Amino acid sequence: MSVVGFDLGFQSCYVAVARAGGIETVANEYSDRCTPSFVSFRPKNRSVGAAAKSEVVSNCKNTVQGFKRFHGRAISDPYVQSVKSSLVYDLAEMPSGATGIKVMYMEEEKVFSIEQISAMLLTKLKETAENALKKPVNDCVISVPSFFTDIERRSVMDAAQIAGLNCLRLMNETTAVTLAYGIYKQDLPAPEEKPRNVVFVDLGHSNFQVSVCAFNKGKLKILATAFDSALGGKEFDEVLVSHFCEVFGQKYKLDPRTKPRALVRLYQECEKLKRLMSANCSDLPLNIECFMNDVDVTGKMNRAQFEEMSAGLLSRVEAPLQSVLEQAKLKKEDIYAVEIVGGASRMPAIKERISKFFGKELSTTLNADEAVARGCALQCAILSPAFKVREFCISDVVPFPISLKWSSAVEEGLGDCEVFPKNHAAPFSKVLTFYRKEAFPLEAYYSDPKGLPHPNATIGHFVVQKVVPQASGECSKVKVKVRVNVHGVFSVSSASLVELLKPEGEEPMDTDHNDKNKMQVDQEEQKAAGDVTGDATPEGDDMTDGTGQNQASTEESKQEKKAEQPSQAKKPKVKTKTVELPIEHKPEWQLSNDTLNLFVENEGNMIMQDKLEKERNDAKNNVEEYVYEMRDKLHGRLEKFVSPADRDSFSSKLEATENWLYEDGEDQLKQVYIDKLAELKQLGQPIMERYMEAEEAPKAFADLGKQIQMYMKLVGAYKAKDEQYAHLDELEMTRVEKQVGDAMAWMSDKMNQQSKQDPTKEPAVRVFEVQARTKELYTSCNPVVSKPKPKVELPKEEQTANGPVNGQPEAEEAGEGTPATVDAEQEPTDSAKLFSRPVASSPSCSSENVFRSNRSFFSVFLFLFLPKT
Repeated sequence: MSVVGFDLGFQSCYVAVARAGGIETVANEYSDRCTPSFVSFRPKNRSVGAAAKSEVVSNCKNTVQGFKRFHGRAISDPYVQSVKSSLVYDLAEMPSGATGIKVMYMEEEKVFSIEQISAMLLTKLKETAENALKKPVNDCVISVPSFFTDIERRSVMDAAQIAGLNCLRLMNETTAVTLAYGIYKQDLPAPEEKPRNVVFVDLGHSNFQVSVCAFNKGKLKILATAFDSALGGKEFDEVLVSHFCEVFGQKYKLDPRTKPRALVRLYQECEKLKRLMSANCSDLPLNIECFMNDVDVTGKMNRAQFEEMSAGLLSRVEAPLQSVLEQAKLKKEDIYAVEIVGGASRMPAIKERISKFFGKELSTTLNADEAVARGCALQCAILSPAFKVREFCISDVVPFPISLKWSSAVEEGLGDCEVFPKNHAAPFSKVLTFYRKEAFPLEAYYSDPKGLPHPNATIGHFVVQKVVPQASGECSKVKVKVRVNVHGVFSVSSASLVELLKPEGEEPMDTDHNDKNKMQVDQEEQKAAGDVTGDATPEGDDMTDGTGQNQASTEESKQEKKAEQPSQAKKPKVKTKTVELPIEHKPEWQLSNDTLNLFVENEGNMIMQDKLEKERNDAKNNVEEYVYEMRDKLHGRLEKFVSPADRDSFSSKLEATENWLYEDGEDQLKQVYIDKLAELKQLGQPIMERYMEAEEAPKAFADLGKQIQMYMKLVGAYKAKDEQYAHLDELEMTRVEKQVGDAMAWMSDKMNQQSKQDPTKEPAVRVFEVQARTKELYTSCNPVVSKPKPKVELPKEEQTANGPVNGQPEAEEAGEGTPATVDAEQEPTDSAKLFSRPVASSPSCSSENVFRSNRSFFSVFLFLFLPKT
């Protein structure tokens, strides 16, 4: 099981993985841990990430960025219409009415949904994780802003499914940061003690999020969240862009907003300038060459001037901070620390205002860019059975109040009930009880539309089907379970019909009592047409259930109800039967299964097309690389290994191929490039082989010469009756002497031939032939000369009852140990040193000492081999 966390950001993305050493943020193919959130479309393939960002100027109409804000939004959405004019690419309407992006792909005009574009980015991040882990990646945790609504969260889930990912949890970005902060803390208060309250401020490129979290040992609980979805780094970039558009209009009579490429370049330069101003107080220049109409433009800005221009944006920083404290019912004195993350949080003016609001120094213990991805990877590790992680309970909150609406069975109109108030613990489940005779609809919606960043407050429509009345004709009791799951998505998860059965052996129930009960039900239906019974239980099948307080309150409510019941005589138990009811779900803007399957298939086809195009480009690049490489070497290191006529012919061929690559060969099939490369190698490979033979032959002959010299010295020592080799067989040594002589003659002959050979011709002897001769000599001679001495045993008659004669110790009877005392008094010969090493040692290394003492002999061979000048 893979353990991967994806920070799917507005401007850039990060991938974190869990390994044995802990959580690591991995780098992409450019050795950069930041992958830009860009997707570019070309005539034959797509590029994603850094490659796509490099095309944002040259291919601006087909390079998509900032698409995260369009998740779950209709094309008629006021926000979409307001930003449409500032985009360099085109938006289009999908068949469902959702926002799509129109680009040119495969030389056709196509419209992709936001889910498809996000899936392309996720596919790239998935590939980065697979390259780091060296195994397939399926399971993951993906981050989303804490203020994402139900519609937006389902859109991200669909994107993950299109990319072939199993999203274990959609995690709020601020919650991921709190986990990355708290799980490593060893000094947190015990569960029964007062929690440590920490505020987390996340100011990224597109939004501003604040949360306050209560930490205890082994658990964290989000108390409240606040946000400003229209305050981020891009708003500050827009201030600079607007300023310089005005400056250039007055100074150069240019309007960058009329030229998409010029506008993109201005945004890039303003973003760089903003970062520089965070570290410098002096005036900083902005210079762009050939900005518009071949005009170079210049400008300047300093931090004080920039902060003055951004005063309106900076004034919005305090509102979410104040809101989160009011929601959590905390004072500034109750806050232990304020942790800031996000790229835009590096701006000095932002940090100054946050620090001044809380009256304390800001904490920067987390990596401002990678904290979200690391928190997601930690959550994935907690959910994974493959990793043992410290137990840590995470309780998130519902960011917006959720209500249910239904039609009343008694009075005309609609019933309404708030199921999950704002900042309610999540994930969580509740059971609602309705009394109905037939199928009935439920509508879930956000009950505070003004506080939503999304214009559509509707979550979805649910129909509880197959509801039938009781046998007596009365309304049936229907229990409906509603839940907010780990993804923050609301659903009606189940419904059941409770049927009352007649107890065996009992008299029928009193009719008056039945009527009374029916009146109570009717009164309830007049009030709410369905009442919340108080059976609100934490989600048992989800990862967490809060801090345990919810369970306690549930038990207390049950005990109170039990106490309120009048003490009556025990009534006969009524048997019941529960029947599961089907639920029809009609979510807002949810992709249908057919559409989802089609998008999955299209993504697979595009991945295959990208792979084929990459292979084609690689084949083309191989031809181009070979042309440049051989053209330089023909007049360099390969010059003496090719004749002038062949060199001119080959150079002409290379030049013709280069011209072909930039003309007719610009767009050819992969096989065409493979054939072209094979044609060039047919001419260039023999030259390269002659060069390699000339480079490797001296070493091969040197190794053979060392072998010959070593065995010649051993044969000479044997003939001189050296005691070290007295045990060797005379016939075998004669054969060794003959083989050494033959090898010397062969080597001398081949070196003489090679020295007379023209370098432009094929070599007289190949390196592999010399190496084979060396191996053959070693195989035939080494077993003979390395044969160990036989064991020596003293005659029995020379031994006495007290031990061996001459007072020798018994250890000397152990074969080769006998001459050890003798050799210790004299210096061993060179050959003795040589063969004291293991037999398996390489011949070239074992002959080192011998070769050093006979340099004059071997220098003859080297001198003979040197080519003529």
